[in-house]
Amino acid sequence: MSGGNEEKTVRSLLVAVREGRAEDVPGLLKELGSAGRKAALPEVKALRTEVRGWDWERWHEQTKVQRALRVAGAGCHTGAAAAAAWIGGRDLFDWDRSTTDLLLDVLSDREPAWLGDVAQRLAERPAVAQDEYRLVHELVARSGCAVPTTDGYILGWTAEMTDGTLLERLRDDPQTPILVPRIFDMIETPDRLTWSGGPGSPTHWPTALKALADEGVLDRATLVDGCVARLLRGGRARDLRFPLTLLQLLGTDVEERRGRTAEWIGMAADAPSPVAAYAQEVLAGLAAEGWLSVQDLAEMTGPVLFRTEKKLVRAQLSLLAKELRRVPGAASELLPLVADAFGHADTGIQERALKLVGRHLAEVDERVREELAGAATALSPAHRRAAEELFGAAAGPDDDLPYEEILPPVPEPRRVAGPAETVAELIEDLVAVSKGRTDAPEEFERALDGLVRHAHRRREELIGAVEAAFADAFWMEKDPDGRNRDPFHHGTYGVDVVLAALMGRVRHERIHHALVHGRRVDSCAHLGMDRVVDARLWEAASLIGSERLPFLLAAPTWHTGAIEPSVLVERLRAYRDAGIEPAPVDLAQALLRVRKADPSAQDAAVAAAELGTRAGERLADWLTADASLAPAVRLLPRGDTEDRTKREGKWRLMDRLVLKIRERRAVREEFPPVLQWLGGAGAEVNHRCTHWIREEQHWPGVLPDDRETLATWLLRGLAVAVEWDQRGVTWGLTALAESDGPVGPATHLAVAIGLGCRHAEDRLTAVDALLVLAARGDLDAPRLGGTLAGLVGEGTVKPNRLADASRTAAATGAYATTWAVLAGALPDLLVAEEPVRGLGELLAVAADCVERCGATAEIPALDAVAERGGSSQLVVQARRLRKALRNLSASPDQATTQPAENRH
Repeated sequence: MSGGNEEKTVRSLLVAVREGRAEDVPGLLKELGSAGRKAALPEVKALRTEVRGWDWERWHEQTKVQRALRVAGAGCHTGAAAAAAWIGGRDLFDWDRSTTDLLLDVLSDREPAWLGDVAQRLAERPAVAQDEYRLVHELVARSGCAVPTTDGYILGWTAEMTDGTLLERLRDDPQTPILVPRIFDMIETPDRLTWSGGPGSPTHWPTALKALADEGVLDRATLVDGCVARLLRGGRARDLRFPLTLLQLLGTDVEERRGRTAEWIGMAADAPSPVAAYAQEVLAGLAAEGWLSVQDLAEMTGPVLFRTEKKLVRAQLSLLAKELRRVPGAASELLPLVADAFGHADTGIQERALKLVGRHLAEVDERVREELAGAATALSPAHRRAAEELFGAAAGPDDDLPYEEILPPVPEPRRVAGPAETVAELIEDLVAVSKGRTDAPEEFERALDGLVRHAHRRREELIGAVEAAFADAFWMEKDPDGRNRDPFHHGTYGVDVVLAALMGRVRHERIHHALVHGRRVDSCAHLGMDRVVDARLWEAASLIGSERLPFLLAAPTWHTGAIEPSVLVERLRAYRDAGIEPAPVDLAQALLRVRKADPSAQDAAVAAAELGTRAGERLADWLTADASLAPAVRLLPRGDTEDRTKREGKWRLMDRLVLKIRERRAVREEFPPVLQWLGGAGAEVNHRCTHWIREEQHWPGVLPDDRETLATWLLRGLAVAVEWDQRGVTWGLTALAESDGPVGPATHLAVAIGLGCRHAEDRLTAVDALLVLAARGDLDAPRLGGTLAGLVGEGTVKPNRLADASRTAAATGAYATTWAVLAGALPDLLVAEEPVRGLGELLAVAADCVERCGATAEIPALDAVAERGGSSQLVVQARRLRKALRNLSASPDQATTQPAENRH
């Protein structure tokens, strides 16, 4: 091709790319030689840079151009590494795979080795290898290179293969023997293998692989080794489901079972329940066949008996009973291990272990007998008499001291460190907050206040330091025409908007728009809480570096977000002396944060009134006004919602929460619009919204002196989480327990919901909140118990989760507190119209608490349940609780409750 024609073709190529005509690119590239492609490449790169900076409003045009760019760049690059980097670029990612055939077309004339190099490099990019598997696989096939075995490639392969002809496709694919063994090395099992239907489904991977092993397509021993290794490595239950199912289908012979005794013991000790149960079953089979030594049985017993799953513990005790009968002389080694079950939370297991020890006690010497008697002190009081009959007085309690409740020490508020004294220190704080190295609200507040102070005092020095430290920040980039971009169209991105405003990188119209249109909240309280945080940032951005904002009034002095009243008075005095009028949102946030419960509050109110400013008068009025802005909270019965709508086949908790904001005139008339909704005149607030809540970690700092109001706005997230089994939702309960302000129905409802969360870590956070509230004297145990009874009775909170949370609380030494809560819940649960499944487990925790703390109470309907026939868990534990209450009701020792510095 002549030079003129080649230049014309390059121009045509660039026009096609700029117009987003990706389908025309392969043909134009084929008309170009290597020189023409080399000449076009800089222009293609420049266009890519330009397109990256387009506003989101041009996203449709941007997507079309990026597809054409992807094809053009792949064809213009001559190096395999550069081509692979271009194709795998995140900004050029092909979500709908529309460029796959076009890419294969423009690369069709390349050497096989070059194609193989590109394929291997793309396979190492997880997103490309998985989501664009067909592209990578086709390059592998055309080049003849080795099959990639990266995780991304395997994920793409498994997704591609999973359909109604899975077995046939696996059988015909030469990659199958190479890729299947690699699956067992992956940290996470591919979803298609985990959720591939039951054994009868044509998409069930374990069934298909078993068939291929039977046919000899796959090596059975390799599969067995892979399954065992993956199960032993552990992990989430979902990731172990596939290797466990496959291993069960493949089966194991005697030699395979005997040769892996150590592996089975490890799984029984530490693996998730399904895997541990399988390993325990294998080991029980080895024991029955005489292949499991007493030493091996002892090695597995200790860890299994410490597991929380009662089914596994019972099965282990049964196995021990069989071996103690079968193997003479094993009692001395095994009975001390049986005694480990004396401290199990389930008293039925304790009883079983005690009986097993009693049957073989005569087979041990005095040393072992003394060891067993010492272990018996861990038994529940319900079994103490049986233990004393078996071992004598040595099995009794260590002392006869009165019961003493152990509660955590009352949390002491931590002072927030003052703002950075030097610009260098401030930059460190700002980088940590801006780049997400810390998400602690107090660090955010400290950095924001420091930024405002240094911008007021050392503006030029600070600007130079920010320019150097944030040179690569997204808000430092400019459009090709030299104008500032508008990166804050969707929000503030935290402290970044203030930094960008300091550097002159935020358009004035954007700040004005945010100040005007982001002020009022129409109906959504969750969006309202977010906008309070944003409003403070936009206000700071509008005033940064000016004489009107020397420092922040709302900078907290305590880690909870609270401000000492005397400190706020001095800040207002400094503003008065400087002749500065406080910024509206900053002052309003400071008022919401000031600690009314502080001993200095009344003196501060007097001092504030004497300042002679309107801000001082507002602070004085606020410190002496009604303590809470909390809305009235009602929880409608299941089957009834305020709007009479039914969603998703059941009455959801969030739909039955009715919140009415109380009128607060001072808030409605004197607070800025972004906060006026907190003082609305009895208006309903939409708490059922579906907004993405972005600033939840800052919510406690908005209302640190009014936890009942904060609890109200946390209820929706908790309600959704407990019904949809979400994780990590109880973070706000810690703030509720440590903040100030009265405690009422919203706080107790929030804690009750938290105690019923699915995930143990969330329930643990709720337990900690409960105990801290109790230690501070803020817990209304009967109210919490009644709230829990309602949630359990309607099915929102599952009894087994509440039992686990209650058991955890009691185990810290707070038996009396836990019993007080359960005593408030049991009366309604025992007479529920629909029997409460799992109530026996709650009764067991209650009985244990009563046996240990000596509490007394009358529980209506307990006698009726205890006198039923049968030996169900419910009846057995009802009898135990009744007996404990009757036996201990006459005890002269009264339970005492007090915080303790250390838990024992």
